[in-house]
Amino acid sequence: MFRLGGKRTERSRKGGSMRTIGLIGGMSWESTAVYYREANEMVRDRLGGLNSAKIQLASLNFQEISELQNAAKWEEAGEVLAASAQDLERAGADMVLICTNTMHLLIDQVQAAVDVPVLHIGDVTAEAVLDRGLRTVALLGTAFTMEKDFYRDRIAAHGIEVIVPGEADRAEIHRAIFTELAVGVVSDETRAGFREIIGRLIAEGAEGVILGCTEIELLIGQCDSPVPVFPTARLHIEAAVERALA
Repeated sequence: MFRLGGKRTERSRKGGSMRTIGLIGGMSWESTAVYYREANEMVRDRLGGLNSAKIQLASLNFQEISELQNAAKWEEAGEVLAASAQDLERAGADMVLICTNTMHLLIDQVQAAVDVPVLHIGDVTAEAVLDRGLRTVALLGTAFTMEKDFYRDRIAAHGIEVIVPGEADRAEIHRAIFTELAVGVVSDETRAGFREIIGRLIAEGAEGVILGCTEIELLIGQCDSPVPVFPTARLHIEAAVERALA
């Protein structure tokens, strides 16, 4: 038996003791590639030899998902993700990861569609924040993630105060994600702008920074911040690999 923040389930392991990780990706594929690569690297590093992660991947067309986001057709988007989760479960996935912070707005809809657990990116991130002994963090992400309650409340439920950037900074972060990072553009100018935003948030009391969009990790690392940064994609992957090898 095991639990990943969702329903309790019991499944026989296939092909040895490693569980299969199901990824709902493509939103964008730039960050999904990070999920795939790092999951395999972590398994290789832990087990050695030719070991790699057992992964099932459902890769969606981000253009279609983005259009649903912008039209606020969240239920319809949730149906797409739920169907993908079902496909992964049928293919043998023992857990499901939604490879984007924003679409965790729909995690309840996705979890209701499958019996295997869906691992929440916010929970594993909050655990990492608490492990560092921090209680106040800044959140960078899409406008949806920064402005809606679903993500901030999930982090706050762990006893952590969440600070978000001001309106102009939120708009700049959102622009950079969708017009640059999601299409593979990494700009030194944009990085400098993010560093300035982080500095303003630290001045407001942030003890750490959650990179609450998986694409931001393509641009920003620990070297760009004087306080701890929390790369949500990597933390999500680490948690999945821990459970896959448990």
